[in-house]
Amino acid sequence: MRRLWPILALSVLLLPATARAEPIAISVQASSGGFSGGDSAATSGTVSIDLGTVAMPAGSVGTFLITGLKANTDYTVSLGVSGISHWDTLRAEILDPVGGADDGLDPTNQPSYVSAGYSTSNDRDGFSFAQGSGLQRSASFAGGSGSVMADEMSNRGDILMFTGLGTKTAMVAFGLRDGAGGRSFLLRLSANGVSPAAVPEPASMLLIGSGLVGLVARRRRTAAI
Repeated sequence: MRRLWPILALSVLLLPATARAEPIAISVQASSGGFSGGDSAATSGTVSIDLGTVAMPAGSVGTFLITGLKANTDYTVSLGVSGISHWDTLRAEILDPVGGADDGLDPTNQPSYVSAGYSTSNDRDGFSFAQGSGLQRSASFAGGSGSVMADEMSNRGDILMFTGLGTKTAMVAFGLRDGAGGRSFLLRLSANGVSPAAVPEPASMLLIGSGLVGLVARRRRTAAI
């Protein structure tokens, strides 16, 4: 019986090691304009990422730092966007870390919002919104759905524009891919909206209409004299 222990121990050592994937890390790197939420971001399953619900007033911006995607794997990203009032367009953009061999393809003049150490995503850096994968890209809300436009076929950047959003909460979905895998990159979300101050209130419209009526009546009296 004692002779079996060395054999069993050797068998355990010879068993193939179980591969363990590095965990995906997601955090809010920066925010402005009243952006909040996103701290409960988590992976659900092996190729799904749930960013939770974020609040985005008009003009707000939230930037996520994402690390640990598997190489050439298409991930489905989902999130809820609340606070959609006085704006209807959500812009999503990928920013990749500088220092790669493809940096020469990046535009010389980078947008002012690009964080230090990153650049807009070019066509050869391996980052994309899972271009060509067929993963769903959508923005739906109570009573309808928005339209999606993509700019990802040039070195100018990888951008998705969700337009025509509702006025309360929208459920947004799209894909993400890191061709090399394991790298850190940024996902920037921005609400391109109209300032509430620029939207005439009904009372203001009534005052404007009353003023115009008074002006017309005055001109008529002047003409009669």
